[in-house]
Amino acid sequence: MGHDNEDAANMADKENGQKEFDRTVSHEAGDVNGSHQLERGLKSRHIQFLALGGAIGTGLFIGSGQILATTGPAPLFMAYLSLMAIVWVIMNDLAEMVTFLPMKGISIPYFVGRFVEPSLAFATGWNYWYAYAMLLAAECTAGAIILQYWTHAVPVAVWIAIQLIVVLLLNIVAVSFFGEAEFWFASIKLITIMGLIILGIVLFFGGGPNHDPLYFSYWNEPGAFVPYLVGGNTGRFLAYWTAFVRAGFSFVTSPELIALSAGETVAPRRNIPKAARRFVWRLALFYGLGSLVIGVIVPNDDNQLLTGDSNASASPYVIGIARAGIKGLNHVINAAVLTSAWSAGNAFCYSGSRVLYSMAVNGQAPKLFARTTRRGVPWVAVVFTLLIGCLSFLNVSNSGALVFQWFTNISTISGFIAWIVIMITYLRFRKAMAHHGLLDSLPFRSPCQPYATYVVLFLLVLLTLTNGFQVFFPSQWSVSGFLAAYITIPIFLALYVVHKIVCRTPFAIRTEMVDAWSGKKEMDDMCAADEEPVPRNWVQRVWFWLA
Repeated sequence: MGHDNEDAANMADKENGQKEFDRTVSHEAGDVNGSHQLERGLKSRHIQFLALGGAIGTGLFIGSGQILATTGPAPLFMAYLSLMAIVWVIMNDLAEMVTFLPMKGISIPYFVGRFVEPSLAFATGWNYWYAYAMLLAAECTAGAIILQYWTHAVPVAVWIAIQLIVVLLLNIVAVSFFGEAEFWFASIKLITIMGLIILGIVLFFGGGPNHDPLYFSYWNEPGAFVPYLVGGNTGRFLAYWTAFVRAGFSFVTSPELIALSAGETVAPRRNIPKAARRFVWRLALFYGLGSLVIGVIVPNDDNQLLTGDSNASASPYVIGIARAGIKGLNHVINAAVLTSAWSAGNAFCYSGSRVLYSMAVNGQAPKLFARTTRRGVPWVAVVFTLLIGCLSFLNVSNSGALVFQWFTNISTISGFIAWIVIMITYLRFRKAMAHHGLLDSLPFRSPCQPYATYVVLFLLVLLTLTNGFQVFFPSQWSVSGFLAAYITIPIFLALYVVHKIVCRTPFAIRTEMVDAWSGKKEMDDMCAADEEPVPRNWVQRVWFWLA
């Protein structure tokens, strides 16, 4: 009898939770029956393009030079390969979840709240906003560094102010041009990196003005590894681990872009998995070859490379082009890198303000941030996000390289924490699907699961905890370095604990109480008519494969 009463109570709780969830879905995701869905106009190639454009930026163009100078070309190349393996698992986990429920307005915190528990979703939402705001500050710092390549006559504060003002105007006044501007900026980035890879191959075989083949000469002298902190094999391993941590800056928030576009994607259950698979291979092409080219065309001891103790102001690609004696091209590439930093800052301000607006609408942030202009622009959220970006003015009293390193550390750890939450959410999602008998019928199943997720979860926790290991070495301690490496962790935990205490949320939603059904039928019906296009000739066959 007691069990019957408990079951009845559980059922009542579930029904009440269902009604509340349906209201949330109606508010956050639109009418799942389709009357208020976002227009599904994004195809596989579009979302891959957006994600690649978001991933290829300052981390590769500027941050890679800092890694090269600190650790050498071999750790740089190995670190990017290692991160790509992690991104592959994250992308598959996200693809598996969003293809199950490709609804309008879905977000990572939405899945966290649905499959794990509300307090973690609350902390995750604020963590994403915090990460985007810090990434904005990092991009403004990088932009100032790039501009100083041409002149040091203009105070760095002026360059930062100009960038922030333009970002503000684009996000409030000219937001209608945002999508079109980002499309062209992404095009410039992709064309630039492809051209640089081709140039690196040409220089590798001696196609430069001096016709001397580079091969891997810089890997021999000054060397493939720069031992970090200590000598010998331990120093070489620490160099790799340092590169591994710092390379995360290039990848954070990029896998999420494909997941967040699911609600606007044509045939999402076909195109999202396709985009996820091909995104990683294309990322491997650009980042794998891109990082290898850097180690080929620039020695790690070049004094123009960005280091924490310098005010060097050049991308390693620009340095390599200048060393090869190709006149004029260094300025063209530097301008392209500048547009990359500027567009990334613009995108991060946009993303951060929308995350903050969404949280305000859903009661997870003050209602003030939900205020919009007549055109629907959340101007308070934009301004508040931009105010955090003003931390880039720290560049005025410190070296640009040091400030850039602070912001990359902070945003990287925020990204790692977000990925840890994604791993936990996926494991809970998978457990709920198995409990409800839906695991074998999922539209997309990623390989090597759940073992790949457990491995990546362990690595991400290890990377997060050892991010600032160097500050604990003798004579390496600095308060600023320690805070940049670890301040995000207590902030995230404080958000989580305070929300849990105030709202009295459970440690985790019980597996049998996880809602696995809301929205599923509507998404099944919407995707039922989707059919794989059949190529009529070899041209279409190649195009469908590329797209």
